[in-house]
Amino acid sequence: MVNQKIATVLIPNYKTLNLTKICLRLLKKNTDLKKVDIYVIDNNSNDESLNYLRSLKWITLFERKGIPNEGGPMSHARGLDLALKKVKTKYVISFHTDTFVINKEWLNFLLSPFSIPNVAGVGSWKLENKGKLKILGRKIEFYLKKLFHLKSNPQRFDKNYHYLRSHCAAYDVSAIKKVNSHFSDKNESAGKILHKKLSDAGYGMIFLEADELINYVHHINHATQAINSEFKIRTASRVLKKYFNYMNQKHIKAILDDDKLDH
Repeated sequence: MVNQKIATVLIPNYKTLNLTKICLRLLKKNTDLKKVDIYVIDNNSNDESLNYLRSLKWITLFERKGIPNEGGPMSHARGLDLALKKVKTKYVISFHTDTFVINKEWLNFLLSPFSIPNVAGVGSWKLENKGKLKILGRKIEFYLKKLFHLKSNPQRFDKNYHYLRSHCAAYDVSAIKKVNSHFSDKNESAGKILHKKLSDAGYGMIFLEADELINYVHHINHATQAINSEFKIRTASRVLKKYFNYMNQKHIKAILDDDKLDH
């Protein structure tokens, strides 16, 4: 039987029970599952988040064994690749467990740029609205550091470094196959080399404006790493504050308490 669904969402999981619940419940609530397959890849969590995933009948679960000294980013990318091999739909979409769908039109919005000929990827570099003054302040800081030859992050504002981040990115599966690529490559972040190969092959890669995309999808940047202390990220305290503020919102608490959304 021909698969009538149009897209498959890939979501790696690692020890993020509450994030995973919110992510999947909001995705189910705001998505027509007759059009979308949901593939979740557990990266050797061996905890209650894996038990939760095993209880869901409306997802396809892949249980991936860990590799010694693999590291979080590579584990995430290889998890995406494991599920990518099983995708049967025209489009594939990568998510994080800290990516939350808030608008029922999210899929139409994300896939609409594929109506442009030769487009192979759609997504964003950053998915957060910092406000114009904060962005301006960071730009001034960046260019002053550059002027005085101080250490700075060239990826922050130089679009030559940007690629579609895996927190919310959609791809034409046939284009991925044509360039013979995948999410994990050369120990780079998930999708970085894939983006370059597609771009070098002449495909269009569409960056959506963050202030538009956040009307459909929210992302708590680095939350998965911050709540797992083993990753020891530099910005953990700031991310955890954002995480708790978000999770303490009344409507988010209601989603977390609504077990019926699992069935």
